[in-house]
Amino acid sequence: MPFDTWLLYLVTCCGIAVVPGPNALLVLTHGALHGSRRTLFTISGGVLGFALVLTLCALGLGALIKASATWFTALKVVGGLYLIWLGFGLWRSPPVSLETTATPSLRRWPLFRQGLVSALSNPKALLLFTAFIPPFLDPHRSIIAQTAAIALTYAVVEFAVEYLVASAAHRVRPWLARTGRRFNKVCGGFFVLFGLALPAHS
Repeated sequence: MPFDTWLLYLVTCCGIAVVPGPNALLVLTHGALHGSRRTLFTISGGVLGFALVLTLCALGLGALIKASATWFTALKVVGGLYLIWLGFGLWRSPPVSLETTATPSLRRWPLFRQGLVSALSNPKALLLFTAFIPPFLDPHRSIIAQTAAIALTYAVVEFAVEYLVASAAHRVRPWLARTGRRFNKVCGGFFVLFGLALPAHS
């Protein structure tokens, strides 16, 4: 990929990464509840998921799914159900406690898994990546090498943006200690709305 093309792609990635979505909301919630360090596992899972989706899109799977109404509908339903499940989990969560937020018993794998599945189950990301990747691909160059550059660049940008979100969210912990349950219900409600919107949106 020529440097000027890569630079344009980098700017495009920055624009996409700052647009709010289910993963950004998940990172915001985990950053506020668990701190930026533990939220690195959520971020890593989400970034890995986005990198996998980007790779599949660049290699042609995105076009295949986009052309198949059945597969796309199934993907939307699965993604929507997961987000609804995640939303109800947040809705029922107890308010954050400043004394117990960073307890050693908090497992890291569930944070990573939630970030990963949230990214993989979002069909809007699949369509978005399928739409904006082709202009940056050169058919006369190695598709594998270009795919690696595309996925790695977006992964780095997404990781940086989500870590900034998590770090900022962690600073509001004292406020969450007072209104934590309301915060959990609002975030959970947004996830449920995301989940309901995915299958319904054509």
